[in-house]
Amino acid sequence: MGSGGGTSAADRTAVTVVGLGSMGSALAAAFLERGHPTTVWNRSPDKARPLADRGARPAATPEEAIAASPLIVACVRDYEALHSVLDPVAGRLAGKVLVNLTSGSPEQAHEAVAWAGSHGADYLDGAIMTTPPGVGSPDMMFLYSGAHAVFEAHRPALAALGDPLHLGTDPGLASLYDAALLGLMWSTMTGWLHGTALVGAGEIAEETAGETTEKTAARAFTPLAIRWLTAVAGFLTTYAPQVDAGRYPGDDATVDIQIAAIDHLIHAAASRGIDNALPELLKSAMERAKAAGHGNDSYASVIEVLKNPAVRK
Repeated sequence: MGSGGGTSAADRTAVTVVGLGSMGSALAAAFLERGHPTTVWNRSPDKARPLADRGARPAATPEEAIAASPLIVACVRDYEALHSVLDPVAGRLAGKVLVNLTSGSPEQAHEAVAWAGSHGADYLDGAIMTTPPGVGSPDMMFLYSGAHAVFEAHRPALAALGDPLHLGTDPGLASLYDAALLGLMWSTMTGWLHGTALVGAGEIAEETAGETTEKTAARAFTPLAIRWLTAVAGFLTTYAPQVDAGRYPGDDATVDIQIAAIDHLIHAAASRGIDNALPELLKSAMERAKAAGHGNDSYASVIEVLKNPAVRK
């Protein structure tokens, strides 16, 4: 679902942004860039000044901010902060659309949609899959969940922020996908850092031997890591149907083969004084999958012990 090209005059919905931290300010700036009349509010009024200089209208109170626009985009510290701002003026939300880009749990999203509905407002829960500098780029994903008709009605405005993806009507889906994607990010980046530390141990060995070398491990390793991730993406595409079907043909590299391979990584890292908590954790999951009868299955079978840690053969 692309974000499209420019924004026509008919699509320039008036928007209010509540919360002007670094992310909220980036959201407001993106709306302004696309020509949306933008009202902004923050507890600390000084944060609105740079946006006011760019054409935003600062609101003196949350009540004024909500009254200014049919579309309210909230991005505050947490749900407690959201309710502290909106509860006192909830009666003003009737007929409005509240898009909540505040990080939280699926359970909080379910509570929020019920709360908004009780005040006559439509609600979309959202997740921002970028840092502030990426806001406004059509390459960046913004995840939304909630009523499809509400999403479609405001998709042109939401496209100002990035590529708007509607995950489904369950309001908790955006935060659930957000958590899952962040987990993937942290695991991938930590794996890259572990590999970089391992490669960098060679530089330390040269320095110990009295040879001074420029530290280039991260720069040397990273192009190969990125190229390797392209291949890994192919593995994920192959394994996804296996996971959905619950059948894991071991016609590429079995769990048994992966256990043998990760032992080489653990030995190499241990010999060079590199922390092995991550590969040891991965090996433990593989060994539990083997114990559950998946030794000759593909690596995708590890999901069975992740879904149910008590699973044993």
